[in-house]
Amino acid sequence: MNSGNRFSLLAEGLIGSPILKIAAEVRAIAASGEKVCNLTVGDFAPSEFPVPELLSRELAKAVQHGETNYPPSAGMPGLRKAVATFCDRRLGIKTETDGILITAGARPLIYGAYRVLVDPGERVVFPVPSWNNVYYCQVTGARSVPLACDASTSFLPTASMLRSRLRDARLLVLNSPVNPTGTVFTAEQLGEICDAVLEENERRAGKERPLYLVFDQVYWMLTFGVEHVHPIGLRPEMARYTIYVDGISKSFAATGLRVGWGVGPTTIISQMSDLLTHVGAWAPRPEQVATTALLGDDAAIDEYHGHMRGEVSRRLTALHDGIAALKREGHPVDATIPKGAIYLRARFALHGKSADNRILETDDDVRSYLLKKAGFAVVPFSAFGQPDGSGWFRLSVGAVSLRDVEELIPRLRSALQDVN
Repeated sequence: MNSGNRFSLLAEGLIGSPILKIAAEVRAIAASGEKVCNLTVGDFAPSEFPVPELLSRELAKAVQHGETNYPPSAGMPGLRKAVATFCDRRLGIKTETDGILITAGARPLIYGAYRVLVDPGERVVFPVPSWNNVYYCQVTGARSVPLACDASTSFLPTASMLRSRLRDARLLVLNSPVNPTGTVFTAEQLGEICDAVLEENERRAGKERPLYLVFDQVYWMLTFGVEHVHPIGLRPEMARYTIYVDGISKSFAATGLRVGWGVGPTTIISQMSDLLTHVGAWAPRPEQVATTALLGDDAAIDEYHGHMRGEVSRRLTALHDGIAALKREGHPVDATIPKGAIYLRARFALHGKSADNRILETDDDVRSYLLKKAGFAVVPFSAFGQPDGSGWFRLSVGAVSLRDVEELIPRLRSALQDVN
């Protein structure tokens, strides 16, 4: 671009989202009339997963009662108190309302933590595959330190893998249950990582700025047969260094209602609030009022999740069983039942094979072939920062029905039979 017409260096250098590119391709194929099982979106179809009836009812009531003006920038006092009570009751996290910030979903909280804690050029450590850390590093000028994880550790980092990378880092970002892998930290795994963070901060002992942990647990209420663990619950000393990210988007299928909350040290939460005030990141007032009512009703929460977890699990199991059957038939595929979230991780080891008169060389080649031949729309782990070529993909079940999954498997079998 002519230097007189160029955009900012940040804008011109932004990395395009491969997930958006995939979404556009999926829409084009669906628009042509082809059958597509869309497993790409980390979202929920309201026809499959409606929000809790209590949330819907209270939202309408809030609008009718005139709760339509600006909320306080840090969040409505009633909701901040409800979040504090909810975290204490459900997670054993004790905090004052000054340690809670309400935003329009979880994204502003992650961005705010990066902005408040990390100066340009400072190191941010995160495992890959993981969601969007590369982009947050880019927009804040942080130096990204990705740690490639694989199936040998269930795509989770270990303390031994992290320890050397934490020295001189400013921020560690973790997510559990994990997007895109559906894996969950055990108490032993996460406890050892917390010990590494505490050891690093002890080494700094006031001579250097601390190492902080952003712990994204937006899927924590969607676990299957395992207990969700978190830093403060395992190591209370982590309260000084941990910023939690949470919200209603995933646990209550309310991605469009945009209510998230951050929990952390009051000094950091205050700085994040001051920063995000200038970008208008507050959650809409009616949604805040409705969420206050929801978080205070344990019976409604438990009833909702009793149904929702079952429906998510059924879809994940059907996908897994279908791919496992294909594996038994001799196809180079694999899948692992997830422990949490809405994602199945599956491997399609088709690299180097011939299909449609060409050689499948990259993860995206494999993805594109399966989409066109089977209407099987998925996202490769390489879109989440993992090096290309692993053959692992994220399959998201929030926007599909059981029937969609059942109809997919014969098409997938046919596409695999045409690979040689």
